[in-house]
Amino acid sequence: MDKALDILKQYYGYSSFREGQEEIIREILNGNDVLTIMPTGGGKSICYQVPAILLEGITIVISPLISLMKDQVDNINNLGIKSAYINSSLSNIEINNILDEAARNEIKILYVAPERLESQAFLELIASINVSMVAIDEAHCVSQWGHDFRSSYRRISRVIALLRNRPIVTAFTATATDEVREDIINLLELNNPKIFISGFDRKNLKIIIEKGVNKKNYTLDYISNNRNESGIIYASTRKEVDNLYELLNSKGLQVEKYHAGLSDDYRKTAQENFIYDKCNIIIATNAFGMGIDKPNVRYVIHYNMPKNIEGYYQEIGRAGRDGEESECIMLFSPGDVQTQKYIIETATESSVRKESELSKLQTMINLVYTQDCYRKFILNYFGEQYDEKCNNCSNCEAPGELVDKSVDAQKVISCVYRMNQRFGIGMVVDVLRGSKNKKVYELGFDELSTYGIVKNYTKDALVEFINMLISHGYLNYKGEYPVLTLNKQSMEIVRGERQVFVKEQIVKKIKIEENELFTILKELRMDISREEKIPPYMIFGDSTLKELSNRMPITDEQFLDISGVGNSKLNKYGEKFMEKIKAYINENNIEVKWSFISKKNSNISFDEVLDKEKEKKKKEKNNNEEKKKSYEVTMDFIKAGSSIKEIAKERELTLVTIMSHIQQYITEGNKIDFEIPLDEFFNDEEEKMVLDAIDKVGYNKLKDIKEVVPEEITYDAIRAIVLKKVINEVNV
Repeated sequence: MDKALDILKQYYGYSSFREGQEEIIREILNGNDVLTIMPTGGGKSICYQVPAILLEGITIVISPLISLMKDQVDNINNLGIKSAYINSSLSNIEINNILDEAARNEIKILYVAPERLESQAFLELIASINVSMVAIDEAHCVSQWGHDFRSSYRRISRVIALLRNRPIVTAFTATATDEVREDIINLLELNNPKIFISGFDRKNLKIIIEKGVNKKNYTLDYISNNRNESGIIYASTRKEVDNLYELLNSKGLQVEKYHAGLSDDYRKTAQENFIYDKCNIIIATNAFGMGIDKPNVRYVIHYNMPKNIEGYYQEIGRAGRDGEESECIMLFSPGDVQTQKYIIETATESSVRKESELSKLQTMINLVYTQDCYRKFILNYFGEQYDEKCNNCSNCEAPGELVDKSVDAQKVISCVYRMNQRFGIGMVVDVLRGSKNKKVYELGFDELSTYGIVKNYTKDALVEFINMLISHGYLNYKGEYPVLTLNKQSMEIVRGERQVFVKEQIVKKIKIEENELFTILKELRMDISREEKIPPYMIFGDSTLKELSNRMPITDEQFLDISGVGNSKLNKYGEKFMEKIKAYINENNIEVKWSFISKKNSNISFDEVLDKEKEKKKKEKNNNEEKKKSYEVTMDFIKAGSSIKEIAKERELTLVTIMSHIQQYITEGNKIDFEIPLDEFFNDEEEKMVLDAIDKVGYNKLKDIKEVVPEEITYDAIRAIVLKKVINEVNV
């Protein structure tokens, strides 16, 4: 261990090991197998790199991640330790050169992808040289119960058996349940290993889960407030990554993207730009980040809910590896559940594994809906006893008071029982709220005593309440096609032996920071309000006025960038408000720091900018005066970012007419290569029900669809869903 400390100081610059590392290294140097579960950022690589330097012979590190290999090898070589990696990113010539170096004992640590174990040339090499240790990183990949199973990991034990002298075998992972730990030991054939489990808790990470927020606006606002910090944004699909990348890029942010659909060269460049601080933000699927040792990542945003807690905890572990306080934010919407279910259904062939994946997904949903401390939930899941509140998660910090909802819970449980414990959340909600859904009547559920007994909840609120009951174990909800069933705790609630408390949020009143310009704009708003005989908030809300007074837009482009401003309001009020803002800027000799002025017009005066803007408006006016068909005008509004409701109001037309314009545009053979905001009329659950109805009755007659779906789904929603389906089919 004295030599190990010397190595640590000489190569890594540290005078002592982190908690847990010394015991692991001592066990390895004594020639024993080990299994180590240590959280991301805990220092796993030191645990096998230091012994590798001290042991005679070469250490083979098996890792599934190309990004990890390159990052680790670059670091080690930079320290003066000869190392290399072999994976699919190298040419055959490069691989042969590395094999030759290994045969000459010129390499101390060799990283290889598990697929390399199929190569005859590689097997012949390692059978002929002195392999002192085989270190298996991401060891959970060997288990089909793990969150990232790889069949190639099953070959590792057979390859080790081919070696002339059995090396020390060490296995490392950041997350593993008891079941996965057993699999690692058995399938890798570890020899009586010492198991080390470091604490999973990363106290410097603040865990935040946001439900029901506008994800795009939230992300843009968060990045705007943390513009100088490094952050990773994870999304579930490549399409979501691409869309977010385009959005952030259009705002002038230095951002990269990373997913499996991009070329190796593109991903390599993106990764290096992020690691070397050439950009602050990278948007990625979970293919990115494993093994990236970038210490100053200050935030990780999950734009969608991940499919299991293991993956989620590993990904948030990429924040704050330097021990500094960092934030981990998950933006949840119910649609995330459907996305992850679809991914599991299409990517998982084994029915046993599929059931396991769906069970893990339900645990992830339970985390989202728990009202308890998020950190406690996660640590308990990994078998670490944690009974206190962390006071560093959004649940612990949320203001609110506990309200007894035992009676509501009894109503839900009673309804599940009377429906014979055979239905999912959606049908139970319909019965409790007294829905006139055709299926409810067909099954005779309108005759139940629980029919319509919970009408004081909206549909979404009742779904959330039931999910909260599931999260706390008051109801069971499992399986490929999950149904609600009762358990011991359910019966205790019904008998009054257990109470159910819910933390009801206290809505904070937003304090508007008033400044002199805010007051001026408020007075202008009041003048317009009197003139048009409409309430002031219909012109602009206080939050919009606040943003106007702080950011001071003076062009149409800038004005449209303000939250709460669309094309119709720009055309109606923009000129009046911008006149006030311009006057205020000139009177107070204020420097306006908008990109329009500082980047596009850095060499011209403020007055010249205004002249150019006037000229631009004149040209736009002349263009608009050209006669257009009504449906073309509607499509111009949509292309400019207006919502369908805004267009209907601005043009004084009905929503049906606006939707017919979109239909006409498609009929004329035009391609839809821009976003049409139809989602404002329905949620994901309603869309699914309408699409199911369309499969049954077709979509030529809206009345037939209306009769099949719940009564709360409006004709406008049905029209919008049908139109969305038509657009998708046309684009395909």
